Amino acid sequence: MHTPAAPVVCIGGFNIDRKLRLLARVLPGSSNPCEAHETPGGVVRNVAENLARLGLPVALIAAVGDDAGGQLLLERAVQVGLDTRAVIRLRRHVSDSYTAVLAPDGSLHLSLASMPLVEQLNPWALAASKALRAGAALVVADGNLPTDTWQLLLDEARAGGAPLVGVAVSEAKMERLPERLDGLHLLLLNAAELATVAADPDAALAALHARGVRCVLVSLGDAGLLLSVPGRAQRRWPAPPVEVVDVTGAGDALAAGVCAALLRAPDDFDTAARLGLALAALTLQTEDSVSPDLNPSFLDDR
Repeated sequence: MHTPAAPVVCIGGFNIDRKLRLLARVLPGSSNPCEAHETPGGVVRNVAENLARLGLPVALIAAVGDDAGGQLLLERAVQVGLDTRAVIRLRRHVSDSYTAVLAPDGSLHLSLASMPLVEQLNPWALAASKALRAGAALVVADGNLPTDTWQLLLDEARAGGAPLVGVAVSEAKMERLPERLDGLHLLLLNAAELATVAADPDAALAALHARGVRCVLVSLGDAGLLLSVPGRAQRRWPAPPVEVVDVTGAGDALAAGVCAALLRAPDDFDTAARLGLALAALTLQTEDSVSPDLNPSFLDDR
């Protein structure tokens, strides 16, 4: 595969993922035995690492504290090939964290997000990385970003900047998206996040397109993917059956696979969906937020 000289610029969450897997059915109000696992995480950081492991140039715009967690995040990012020069280091701050409580079968029981530092990624803070975004092959932003930052990125995309891809992070943070989304080339989200727009899925998709989103890709879990583009029939792809070890990071892997494929062929959503689903399936089979087995051959072989 041809590797673009311009980087994919990823903007958003950069945090420690703490995963607690219950060993038995949860007992509310009681102590529950579990296994603990800690890795670097954050939706856009996970997307960035997946892309870097595929052999693509990636630059990260994010914020970390000056604590041990922040040092770990930066060291791991450099190890996997991410350009961290645009990461903001905040003194006397604790880095953001995400804690997932998983059921014994690996499904998500409860998650807790402590993400105050991503709020620092406001338009003023992003001024220093404007040239980086202007030279990007693709800009990927996650739903952790403040609303005024989303507005900045949409303005840049409409003014002729790199295509902008949005990756939702939770139902609660869907309200951060501006009302007008003109300039957003692609929005990736799951069925629950889509339902925050409207209870009926078709109505929700129509509303997003009316707000300016060109393409919407909805993850339906083990039911696969749905693509909505105005003026075209909806398309669906089935998800490959896998034995789930841990669901954390699978959606981020899906987003990375889609973005990697669209860099090669911007309108080939069939290849993008299949690559995204394959990458998500690989991630579902590991305890890490990004599969350590991922490498450039994964992309070259498809």
